[in-house]
Amino acid sequence: MSLQDFFQNDKLAISFELFPPKTAAGEANLYKNVTALMEYAPDFITCTYGAGGSTRDKTLEIIEKVKSQFDIPVASHLTLVGSSKDDLREYLNKAKDQGVDYIVALRGDPPKGETEFTRAEGGLQYANELVELINEEFSDFGVLVAGYPETHKDAVSPEIDLENLKRKVDAGADAVVTQLFYDNDDFYRFRDRCQAIGINVPIVPGLLPVTSLKQIEKITSMCASKLPKKFVEALSRSDDPKEQYKAGVDLAIEQTGDLIASNIEAVHFYVLNKSQATSDILRAINVNA
Repeated sequence: MSLQDFFQNDKLAISFELFPPKTAAGEANLYKNVTALMEYAPDFITCTYGAGGSTRDKTLEIIEKVKSQFDIPVASHLTLVGSSKDDLREYLNKAKDQGVDYIVALRGDPPKGETEFTRAEGGLQYANELVELINEEFSDFGVLVAGYPETHKDAVSPEIDLENLKRKVDAGADAVVTQLFYDNDDFYRFRDRCQAIGINVPIVPGLLPVTSLKQIEKITSMCASKLPKKFVEALSRSDDPKEQYKAGVDLAIEQTGDLIASNIEAVHFYVLNKSQATSDILRAINVNA
């Protein structure tokens, strides 16, 4: 099924993002949690990989098993970091052979210890160039790209960041999946700005349910997303993990319900290879098979 098909009917499209576990126990737990999440009839599942492509082969192994076991479309992340054009072609051919349906096309963050992205020898500089390569040589893949409601941390300005996104869409991206955010007004402003400059593909909100204050402070510091003051206060009232979990899930339920009321086509959950928080959210808003 094409990506466009998911966004052109009355059903809310749902997708989940995984990452390759480092241990056999982690991998077994991943499949257990995916089994639990399948109750909510997701439309596709994506899988990222480690910095610098360190787990690329594991990513393909994971999503090949997910597709085989659960009979669901799958997407692989692909970044430019450390890869020549021939390396990218090799990966795309391998992904095609292993049944990958879609590619999440990204520039990628610098490897650990580096502060700036550096184009690999014989490689590409920008994500829109990767989208072009996929559409010219691997057109069977649907393509997702990233958008940043609060502006990419490396962008010169919000305006330049949006122009970069438009280049990716004009190159042939089918949909935009956003970085995580915790204030829906940031998403709505972003969506309006996208429409104003002619970005007409679906803008899919990406949500990461909070399960602890320590966890989310680390994640948001890395991606430059802000946390609402009242929410931080709610998380800070207690050191009890259950209380922090409840505060985080309650916010995500509120966010998701509000987004659905605004007629979004889809929602993408960063599940961190777990199922409980996302299951609690989807159960609360009555999303089921």
